[in-house]
Amino acid sequence: MAAEFPDLILQTIQRYQMLAAGDRVGVAVSGGVDSVCLLHVLLELRSQLDLKLSVIHVNHHLRGAESQEDEKFVGEMAQRHGLALHSRDLDLQSVHGNLEQEARRERYAFFRELMDQGRVRKVALGHTRSDQAETVLFRLLRGAGSAGLAGIRPVTNWGLVRPLIRATRSDVERWLHARGTEWREDSSNLDPRFDRNRLRHVLIPQLEADWNPNLKATLAHTADWAFEEERYWAGEIDRLAAADWVRFEKASATVHCANLCSLPVAVARRLVRRVIERVKGNLLGVDFSHIEEIRALAGSGLGSGRVEIPGLEIVRSFDWVRFAECDDLAWRNWEVLARVPGTYVVASEVIDLEPGSGGGVYNRDGSVLDSEKVGNALVLRNWRPGDQYCRLGQSAPEKLKDLFQKHRIPLWERRNWPVITQGDNLIVWVRKFGAAAQFAADAGSRAVVIIRETPIEA
Repeated sequence: MAAEFPDLILQTIQRYQMLAAGDRVGVAVSGGVDSVCLLHVLLELRSQLDLKLSVIHVNHHLRGAESQEDEKFVGEMAQRHGLALHSRDLDLQSVHGNLEQEARRERYAFFRELMDQGRVRKVALGHTRSDQAETVLFRLLRGAGSAGLAGIRPVTNWGLVRPLIRATRSDVERWLHARGTEWREDSSNLDPRFDRNRLRHVLIPQLEADWNPNLKATLAHTADWAFEEERYWAGEIDRLAAADWVRFEKASATVHCANLCSLPVAVARRLVRRVIERVKGNLLGVDFSHIEEIRALAGSGLGSGRVEIPGLEIVRSFDWVRFAECDDLAWRNWEVLARVPGTYVVASEVIDLEPGSGGGVYNRDGSVLDSEKVGNALVLRNWRPGDQYCRLGQSAPEKLKDLFQKHRIPLWERRNWPVITQGDNLIVWVRKFGAAAQFAADAGSRAVVIIRETPIEA
């Protein structure tokens, strides 16, 4: 194994096109067996692959003196091999909730920072096939679909690579023993409070003894199968999303209900996942039931509805489903003093108020007000429930809510729908529906206010 091990890692790097000649690779080293092995095998392959290596170490300060000894051990190893050391101290003492998840988030943020600064181009992590097997089983027990069963990705689209992903933990230990290379043991790896430790030390050995002695290999093969399936589907779904099936905006996306429902179930589920990932930035906390709720919302005979998933609000209005981040502030009322002349940015458009002379103005689109009638105390604000007015050309007041329904204005567009009032509540103009009859300019108007709306390019 000692002679074959570097060849296995080289084949893995080549199969997944992990690294290119000249790459600046930061090797994440905790001091444990896997990361120490990763560093040493990449040192052996460095010349062959033309790599520029450095070491990354994150001290979580979770194990007191042990954490300090780990940092010292890694620092001495980097110095011994003439490698630059990028280190970061984290304070996780005040973290509430999932400590492992928060630690991972902080580590990855540090990796991205190093990449953004140009100090590394790729970050190599020491996950092995044994880690892969544990991940797949863990996700299977929690109800993951095929994307989850793909397990730990050998490469990510933002620069993480895992050269040891086809080697077992036993392979790693044998290779280091054969070389006489030391590593640090992490006592927390035996702590039964962590789910992964119970999986590693209790459940998997029991399943291997009672059901399948090759369980780890089987789970790893399942991950590889699912990974290649997902890699194929990723390209297909990206093409679908780019072909006007989804309207992506800065912080939201909308999908036409009929289009979504016309897709085969397998494709529709993947498209929904991709939209969630694009808008939310990740799929944390999103499970099968969430995807099915969204598909049911799109397929419902009702023209409205709402589904909440972790971090997102999915709202149906008429023929569209909108995905957006949960933001209570979006419902907060706002208002500003509307001066003439004046320019105001509201939602996705610019509203200009311009003075003009009268003289028989033709108020064709209802966007011209009589200056003398409206006065100077104008307020530009968002629509509020209960708003109503008598618009130009009508003989009786109408509720804006009814106008929205009649003209099929989606719920999410109503939140910031611009309204101009005289004083607090007397409406003089509403976007799309125009001026109030009593304030509209006519042939007898001596001075006017012209309202112009200009869409903001996305």
